[in-house]
Amino acid sequence: MNLVRPTPPDPYSLLPEVPAFTLESSDIADGTPLSFRHAAEGENRSPALSWSGFPASTASFMVTCFDPDAPTPSGWWHWVVVNLPPSVTSLPRDAGRPWAPGVTDSALPPGAIQLRHDGGGVGYYGAAPPRGDRPHRYYFAVHALDVPQLGIAEAATPALASFQAVFHTLARAVIVATFQR
Repeated sequence: MNLVRPTPPDPYSLLPEVPAFTLESSDIADGTPLSFRHAAEGENRSPALSWSGFPASTASFMVTCFDPDAPTPSGWWHWVVVNLPPSVTSLPRDAGRPWAPGVTDSALPPGAIQLRHDGGGVGYYGAAPPRGDRPHRYYFAVHALDVPQLGIAEAATPALASFQAVFHTLARAVIVATFQR
């Protein structure tokens, strides 16, 4: 199979410009490969993230991980968390572990919602580009929003969450990591 295709642009360059703030991680760094710990075939664990310098008027956060290089017309959503209160300025490693009814050890605060990733499950879906494909970019983003809740159902798609967030984004912080198999 031939996977030669154009490189998609930075997905956030296609949206209205917003100010930036700081996103840091003890697990990932901008422009560097993800460890096997964060790959689907590895430990499938979401990286630790922390953020600062967001607008004082922030009412909630949305955390996302998106791969625009997936060989689909719409990229691939790996992780979406909505309704994080403004008091939450970090997520520990593995905060994106799959959630299920009756699970009480969530690293997410009450009211936060993890949406289904494009693999069909809930929570973080690690890097999984096709074997032999070029390095894929994984955009880990924290979106500072002007509403306390995004107003979407748990069954909402990542695309719907992102669409709704465009109208409420005050600022955004991004780390772009890579992965290749």
